[in-house]
Amino acid sequence: MKQTMLPEEPDARSPAGAAIRFIMDGPTGNMIHSTVPPGQINRATRHKTVSEFWHVLDGEGEIWRSDGTDQSVVKLVSGVSIDIPVGTAFQYRATGSTPLKFICISMPPWPGDDEADYVDGPWAPTI
Repeated sequence: MKQTMLPEEPDARSPAGAAIRFIMDGPTGNMIHSTVPPGQINRATRHKTVSEFWHVLDGEGEIWRSDGTDQSVVKLVSGVSIDIPVGTAFQYRATGSTPLKFICISMPPWPGDDEADYVDGPWAPTI
């Protein structure tokens, strides 16, 4: 059994551009805390082998998701949870005056930054 504390400083940046803090990992998945500063638009990506669940903790933003057949933009606010199935293109941005913060669970565990392919999204990235 594991127990962790949220690190005070980010451990890394996601391929899309969020500041991330590693929280938990195990054989079936891992969990990170992501922070996107106000006004930042991250790069659009698609994952090759992992699916993700997100739960928004604070701030405001939007996420665009496209599975090649359907696409949508969802408002990200505290309490909203979304999924990103493997192979889904997505892009997100922080639209509020405070950082967008969310928990992200990856299944299976994140294999490394080569997992993400960059794709065209609806917004021009700011990073």
